Amino acid sequence: MSASPLQKKTPQKVILDSNALFSSLKFKIDIFEEVRCLVNRNVEFVLLSPVKHELEILASRNAPKASKEAIYALRLAEKCKFVPIEATSESVDEVIVRVAKSWNSMVFTNDRLLKKKLRDISIPVIYVRQNSRLDIDGLIS
Repeated sequence: MSASPLQKKTPQKVILDSNALFSSLKFKIDIFEEVRCLVNRNVEFVLLSPVKHELEILASRNAPKASKEAIYALRLAEKCKFVPIEATSESVDEVIVRVAKSWNSMVFTNDRLLKKKLRDISIPVIYVRQNSRLDIDGLIS
């Protein structure tokens, strides 16, 4: 069954968790190209403001390795569409779950607890498998 012309033109939103951006450096994977190939359609990568804030905090810390990795992740994040989210008392994971559910979008994360929360509400999750490739858990709508 082939995709309709509208599906091909409408990009699939993929919300990135901070560890998804770290995956590129850690596993030496071009996460943007790999996700596009995996999903096999036009993709709009989304960085939510709480995720960016989390990376900025890590980048400002005194731990040189963590700071350097966070700065690299922030540079990668420039390829994403930035979406400001109003500050609440929710954790970053709770914001990701809420937004993914309301948008019916995919999430790229390697966080086990976040993956479980997302799968429990039928949100497809992209993750790194066997330290070398990406995979999807769930069905793409």
